[in-house]
Amino acid sequence: QVQLVESGGGLVQPGGSLRLACAASGVSVVAMGWFRQVPGKQRELIAVISSDGDEVYGSSVKGRFTISRDTDTNKAYLEMNNLKPDDTATYYCYLAYNHVEYRGQGTQVTVSS
Repeated sequence: QVQLVESGGGLVQPGGSLRLACAASGVSVVAMGWFRQVPGKQRELIAVISSDGDEVYGSSVKGRFTISRDTDTNKAYLEMNNLKPDDTATYYCYLAYNHVEYRGQGTQVTVSS
C-alpha cells in the first residue's frame, strides 16, 4: 500500500523559511513532487524531482524553493525560502505509480506577520 506522510508546515513571517518533508512507503523510487492548494482555487504544481534527481519548478517559486530527495530513505523535501503571503496554502506531496496518483494528507503553510 502506497502511503505518503508530510511534515514541516507551520506559521512563518514573510521572508522566512520552512522545510517540508515527505516520507513515502509501499513504493520504490519514482518521481515525486509537491503541489499546493488554496480553497476555491485550482491546485498549483510547485516542484517535481525525478528518480534520477532532475528537478522542475513552477514559475511562482523558481529561485526560492528547492526540491530534493533521499533515495535511501525514500523521502522528498521542499526547502522554501523568502516566503511570501501568497505562498499560504495547504501543501501536498504526491507521486504517480502504476498510473495512479497518490497524495499525502497535506500540511498547512501560513505566511503572515
